[in-house]
Amino acid sequence: MADVAEAAGVSLATVDRALNGRGVVRKETLDRVLRSAGELGYILPPAEGQRLSPCLFDVVLPGGSNTFLQILAREIEVAARLRGERLAVRLHQVQDFRPQMLVETLGNIGRDTSGVAVIAPDHPDVREALRAFSARGVPIVTLVTDVANVGRIGYVGIDNRASGRLAAELIGRLVSGRSGSVVLFLGSRSYRGHEEREIGFRDLISAEYSSLNVIDVRDMHDDNNRARAETERLLKTRSDIVAIYNVAGGNRGIAAALEFVRREPRIVFIAHELTEHSRRFLISGIMDVAIDQNPKLEAAEILDLLYARAAGLPPPVREALRITPFFRENLP
Repeated sequence: MADVAEAAGVSLATVDRALNGRGVVRKETLDRVLRSAGELGYILPPAEGQRLSPCLFDVVLPGGSNTFLQILAREIEVAARLRGERLAVRLHQVQDFRPQMLVETLGNIGRDTSGVAVIAPDHPDVREALRAFSARGVPIVTLVTDVANVGRIGYVGIDNRASGRLAAELIGRLVSGRSGSVVLFLGSRSYRGHEEREIGFRDLISAEYSSLNVIDVRDMHDDNNRARAETERLLKTRSDIVAIYNVAGGNRGIAAALEFVRREPRIVFIAHELTEHSRRFLISGIMDVAIDQNPKLEAAEILDLLYARAAGLPPPVREALRITPFFRENLP
C-alpha cells in the first residue's frame, strides 16, 4: 500500500479508503489509485477510460418496531453514502419475518446483486435460499446472528454466547447475594444469536450462581405488549423474582411493567442494545445495563467485506466486535 500511495501521489489513508471502500474518495483520486495499484500488480487495472460499475448489495433485515434494527438500517444507509459511487445498497425490511417470508424476499433479489447481507433464522428453507446465492458466486455475509453451512464469506456481529455469559455475571453480582428467580425473556430459538445468548447465560448461572433459578418466557418476537403483559403477570404472582434478562426486543414493555409494579428491593434488569429507549431506562434507573454491539461499526464491516469480495480485493483486516456494557454512568 505504501508503494501504491507513492505512485499515486496520495496518502496511505487515501489508498486504504480507495481500495477498501472505507470512506468518500473523489472519482479522480479513486481512478489514480486504482490505476497505480493495477500498474504495480496489486489489482487488475481498469481499461483506459473505463468507468467502474458500482457494486449493488442487498441487505435483508427484519422490519417491525425493534429500535435496534431501525438504527442498524439507518447506519447501513449512511455507510453506503459515505462510500460514494463505488457501491449502492438495496435495503429489504421484512415485516412478517417467518422463514417463508424471508425465503420469498431472498428469491426476489435480482440477479444484478453483487452480494447479500442478512439477519436470518437458522432454518432449512432459509439455508437453501442462501446456498443458492453461494452456488452462483454471490458473496453472503450473515449479520448479528449467524447461519450455519451456507457458504458465507463472514459473520459480522458480537460473540453472542459471551454476551449471555456477561449478562449472567452482571446479574449475579448486582443481586448482591440474594437468592431467587431470574426471568429469562427469549426472542426466538430459531435465531442462533438468541439461542447462544441463552446458552451462555444458563452456563454461567448454573456454574457460578446456583442460588438463582431461571424462569423461561418464550417466543416474545420483539412484541412490547406481550412482554409487558407477561412481566406484570409474573411480578403479581411471584414474590421471588430478583432479576430480568431479555435476550431480544421488547424492552419497552418490560420497563413499563417494572414502572407499574414497583418492588423493593428493586429488580435488576439487563437487556441488549443502546437505543433512545434503553438510554432513558438507564437514566431513570429502571434498567441496570444495556449490552451493546455497535451498529455503526457493523454496518461498515458488512459493506467492506462484500465490496472487497465483489471487487476482487484482499479482505479487510477485521477485529472482533467489542461487547460493551453501558451503565447509567458511562453513557456516551
